[in-house]
Amino acid sequence: MKRFILFILAITAMLSLPACGGDESGGEGKGLGLVIWHDKEDAVAAALQAELDTLKPDINVRLEKKNGLTEALKMVGNDPKAAPDFYFFAHDKLGVYAEMGILSPITELVDKAALGGFLPMTIEAATYKGAVYQLPIYFETLLFMYNRALMPDDEVPATTEELYSFMASGAGGKYGFIEQHSTAYYSAGWIHGFGGGIVTEDGVPLLDTPETVKALEYHGKFVERMPGESEYATVNTLFREGRAASTIGGPWLVPTARESGIDLGLAPMPVVDETGLPIAPYSGVQGLHVLKVAADNPEKNAAIREVLKLLLNPGIGAAMAKASGCAPALEACYDADDIKNDSLVMMMRQTAEKAVPMPNIPEMDVMWNVVSNLLVDINMRGRDAAEAAADAQKNAWDLIKAMK
Repeated sequence: MKRFILFILAITAMLSLPACGGDESGGEGKGLGLVIWHDKEDAVAAALQAELDTLKPDINVRLEKKNGLTEALKMVGNDPKAAPDFYFFAHDKLGVYAEMGILSPITELVDKAALGGFLPMTIEAATYKGAVYQLPIYFETLLFMYNRALMPDDEVPATTEELYSFMASGAGGKYGFIEQHSTAYYSAGWIHGFGGGIVTEDGVPLLDTPETVKALEYHGKFVERMPGESEYATVNTLFREGRAASTIGGPWLVPTARESGIDLGLAPMPVVDETGLPIAPYSGVQGLHVLKVAADNPEKNAAIREVLKLLLNPGIGAAMAKASGCAPALEACYDADDIKNDSLVMMMRQTAEKAVPMPNIPEMDVMWNVVSNLLVDINMRGRDAAEAAADAQKNAWDLIKAMK
């Protein structure tokens, strides 16, 4: 019995060892160990791990897939025994973590001149209050997609009024155009097309501005010719089954559309006739962030710099972008033939020239729900756009004040 109790105590002690920050060997007994938390699909993680393994044996970097990554960082981000050294994630949460003081600016760890090689939009996304907190690797944005069997190339709309005319024509008994019209992420592009916005970089809601209200009103006539149900599954099923001629969707829709036999076309976003501005969707930038507790550790600082330096290699960015189906953040990646010849990647880059990085400020956590509720009020309950926007603006301010 005594031996059994000692065995149980030993196992308990082993299980209680820290999973991240305390491992200086990377679990291999050689070199310095670093840990990256991520939530990426297996193909992306494998591409990243293959490149990081080139740093062995001096530096052993281990990728750890983490469920609930964003909340976990809030809990342990300042704990050197529990926090990872890096996390690989989208840029939109970095404002929250910067305010918490758990991030180290990338510019303290890499040569600032190296950031000049990135697409400007990706550095804009990675910047919060003047400091760059993310090393961008790849990005995604929504795209205008069409089924060539239902919308021939010579009928692809260049403007929103051309799109509306196609919808009104009946599209051969199919939907002319569908989208997730009552979600903030999708409708933001229409708002930007009128010069409006959801929130300023200083956290001021913009829901009741004339530009935003006008966009919501104008968008309404398109919504009337779409299905009443705008959930992801419904919209994408209709497009994949050939019951809709066109859609605005993310790169994640492309593989399943092609597998369904859709002769898929990609085109620039239609321009809003009234403003001359294109529908400008949000973009999301994925990249590496450094935890302050790791950067401040003198035993790890040099190794962290080597990891960041490695990821400035265009070949790595291109490999990870292709694994994700997204577009590289580094300009030099586009010199490669396999990138230049990828219609999806190149259209994403073209769209990104007008795309707006998702706000990375803490206030945006509030705005997602407020805007979605506003869109449901207008598009699905028939409320007057100006009246609903005024109420949503007040609600946004109340919630923002409460969070502070």
